Amino acid sequence: MKRYIFLLLTLSVTVALEYRNDTWSPHREKRELLRRTKRRWVLSTIEIIEEEKPPYPKLATKLFNDQEHDYDLVYSISGHGVDEDPLGVFTINSETGEVFAHKPVDREEYPIFHIKFNVLDKRTGKVVDRQLSFDVEVIDINDNAPLFDEPLKKVVINENQEEGLLPISLSATDRDEEHTDNSKITMSIVSQEPAYPKFGLTEIKFSRNNQLNLVGCFDYDKVKEYKVLVKAQDHGTPVLSSTGTVLISIQDSNTHPPVFKKAKHEVEVMEMSENKVLLRLAVTDKDTPNTPGWRAKYTILKGNEAGHYMIETDPKTNEGILTIIKAKDFEVTTKTHLLIGVENEEPLFVCGSKGADVATGGPLLQTADVTVTVIDVNDAPVFTKAVTKIYEKEEEEPGKVLYIPTVTDVDSDPSKIRYKIAQDSAKWMNIDPKTGVVKSVQKLDRDSSHVNNSIYTVVVHAIDDGKPPMTGTGTLLIHLSDSNDNAPFLVSKETYMCGNKDQSVEIQAHDNDEAPFGGPFTFLLRGDTSLKKQWKLDPYIGEKATLVSIKPLPFGTYTVPLTIEDQQGKSADEDLQVVVCDCGSGKVCKGLKEKSSALGGAAIATLFAGILAFLLLLCLCLICQCKGEQHKPVYLQEDGNQTLIKYNEEGGSSAYKDVPPHVMSPISSYVAADAVKQASIPLTQMSPGFQHSEANGTLRNQGMGMRMDMDMDMGAYDLGMEGMEAQWNTRSTKISQTRSQKLMSSTKVSELIERRLGDQKEDQLDFPGYHPQLYAYEGTGSRCQSLDQLSLSNRGDELDFLQHLGPKFNTLDGICRQAIEEKKLKL
Repeated sequence: MKRYIFLLLTLSVTVALEYRNDTWSPHREKRELLRRTKRRWVLSTIEIIEEEKPPYPKLATKLFNDQEHDYDLVYSISGHGVDEDPLGVFTINSETGEVFAHKPVDREEYPIFHIKFNVLDKRTGKVVDRQLSFDVEVIDINDNAPLFDEPLKKVVINENQEEGLLPISLSATDRDEEHTDNSKITMSIVSQEPAYPKFGLTEIKFSRNNQLNLVGCFDYDKVKEYKVLVKAQDHGTPVLSSTGTVLISIQDSNTHPPVFKKAKHEVEVMEMSENKVLLRLAVTDKDTPNTPGWRAKYTILKGNEAGHYMIETDPKTNEGILTIIKAKDFEVTTKTHLLIGVENEEPLFVCGSKGADVATGGPLLQTADVTVTVIDVNDAPVFTKAVTKIYEKEEEEPGKVLYIPTVTDVDSDPSKIRYKIAQDSAKWMNIDPKTGVVKSVQKLDRDSSHVNNSIYTVVVHAIDDGKPPMTGTGTLLIHLSDSNDNAPFLVSKETYMCGNKDQSVEIQAHDNDEAPFGGPFTFLLRGDTSLKKQWKLDPYIGEKATLVSIKPLPFGTYTVPLTIEDQQGKSADEDLQVVVCDCGSGKVCKGLKEKSSALGGAAIATLFAGILAFLLLLCLCLICQCKGEQHKPVYLQEDGNQTLIKYNEEGGSSAYKDVPPHVMSPISSYVAADAVKQASIPLTQMSPGFQHSEANGTLRNQGMGMRMDMDMDMGAYDLGMEGMEAQWNTRSTKISQTRSQKLMSSTKVSELIERRLGDQKEDQLDFPGYHPQLYAYEGTGSRCQSLDQLSLSNRGDELDFLQHLGPKFNTLDGICRQAIEEKKLKL
């Protein structure tokens, strides 16, 4: 009811203010007749209930306007829920002013609707009153259950968590209207697995959060994960709720102390042993391995006051490694009792709750007893003074006793100790092996490189006769005092004087001796009086002196003899070279140029000679290589003596289809007359039925035939035969078709054959399956000058003469048959 009254009052004030603004204006003329009119909207309160159930439409309110007495009014509305999203929620009856709601509304999505009302003249359509704006409130109902922000929450808690609040916060939200019972949330635990220890919820003030709390302690060995079901419910009508789940994983902590596997140990150690492992102590721990609650930390609680022992943890086995780090003397201590404690890196946790079912594991610190027995061994001799300082003067005569040792040995007879020098870098010392007396055998030089800061170091060893022999060490530090054994000298024996500017130069001396045997020095001129008329020294005492020319000197080099004395009067003669030169405007002599490196004439000549020798050697290598190459065959332009005889006897064909030129093959069975000698023409195989064309000639045979080719430098010849017909072609225009019929001499034939054989060796690489044959010499060629001179008419068609061709042909026949038999060919 209060809400409705407040809305009516607000509406009344709004109407009154609008009326005042409409009826008063300072710009109206005084003569204008003012008339006061009352305009008023009358409407009932507009409220709708969220998600109201059907039927629809439902009457929401009704509008009234006092202008209805003067006009025929029409009502209209606009705004949210009408012509703005969400559309179609509200409509108005334009005649009666009734406002209707047409569908349910979700308050969580649209809590308020801002609607505008207008009244118009039905006849003209004009607005007769000011627009009225009104907010329609949606009344909330409890239609939303509270929801957890994290419906499933997973957390990890350490096993050593104390009782009380846990670091687990839960929060839920309710979409219903705030600060009402519909959005007020209360949380509670529905269930937990397992049931122990107990979990609770604590509400955090001034927030919507709740926090889990623990009553008791966790035990990782028993339970490693807990499941807690939490409910969140509101206070609306009806009550709505939801649940959330919390999964708590327990992380193992140090709840079990380490325990020694063996409480007492006994070990032995040799006397004077150092950095030796004596014992490995093992422990057991029920916590998770390789965690801070499992890793052991060992401590020597008693018996190591002198710091002879150390214990550390093996990171892999978790064992304690007991080591002796300082030697133990049997004569001082024979047994040592050590008390060793162990704990974990992480502090041990013990649950303080009475209801906690967690074992504490007994005492917080476990201990073990270790007894160390020292075994006596031969002790080394001991020098009374390990380091002895001796003060001597340098350059004293050798043979002086510098050191007499005092050595003790608890295990050996001191009289049986022998001595030797272990370090004497300059070989200045000698030692008596029985007494250990050290004497000098050379003069001691403080300026020697073996002396460091005026101290010369000698190391002496004393060796006893025990088993095994032991060695003691004594060190001698011989401090050498300086003597005036070094004369002063010039730092630089050459200097330059700018004759056009300066008349003096500065000279400096140095002495290797220390004070008071060094500077300041006295510089003196030595020589005749004429030298003193030319030079003087001013000043002449000090670490440096100034040499002054009394009169101008011509440019050149001058030698100035000097005598230099140190503070004790020890002197040395030095010759100073003074170069007097012209420096121009600078400070350096013009003749002094920067040094550079360049090749002289001899070096350049040597360089060129080396290059020429290399080129000559390269040429010799090329010449030797060329001589070693095989001579290429050069074919002579010589004509063979062609003589053909017709034979009706045929031989087998070659196994090779393509035969290179100039190849001789004895594969086919062919015969030649005794008078026919073609030594200069290579023979090819006989092949039945072939057709072949070449650039240097054409030979076509359809029956049996034989072809001979001869390539020359100047031309090529083809000779085809079928019956008694021959065809002769040449590609050279310089050689006429009519050839001279002169015979080749036997010398040229031999030369041609040798050249052809050389060519065959090279061709053999390209035709590895072909092997040329060597034939015996058959005599001179035929004397027949032409085929026309051959007369075969008396023989007719008989071929019996071919069986008896004479001894020359028989030789050739034997060679051919031998080749045929070797290759197992059939004729």
